[in-house]
Amino acid sequence: MLMRTDPFREFDRLAQQVFGSQAPGTWSRPTAMPMDAYRQGDQYVVSLDLPGVAPDAIELDVERNVLTVKAERRPLELGDDVEMQVAERPLGVFSRQLFLGDTLDAERIEARYEAGVLTLRIPIAERAKPRKISIASTDSDRKEINS
Repeated sequence: MLMRTDPFREFDRLAQQVFGSQAPGTWSRPTAMPMDAYRQGDQYVVSLDLPGVAPDAIELDVERNVLTVKAERRPLELGDDVEMQVAERPLGVFSRQLFLGDTLDAERIEARYEAGVLTLRIPIAERAKPRKISIASTDSDRKEINS
């Protein structure tokens, strides 16, 4: 199972709405990235929004069943003759950590980045899947009747 590690995310979102835009994330204090997670058959699918992030600016690490996703959205190089009129897109470092339960196979995670969305597919471990167990029997308990 997947568990979120940021219990204060909704509070942070509310504070950001009330007090204005949040400062850019840094490597020591990254901003959370929005995500969806669901089960599809024998795997969990996690989709993280990272629009405007270059694929080489995304890091994925797994250590002791903790999956860490870090990404950095860098400012555009606009040149000296450009005067910015509106700059609302957040820049900086974004991060998310997910605790992967023992029932997930962290060795076979697949990652795909397309149209600003990072999609992770995490298979359920074979040992966690339901299976039938055969029952062995011995014929030594059965007695033959002689007629």
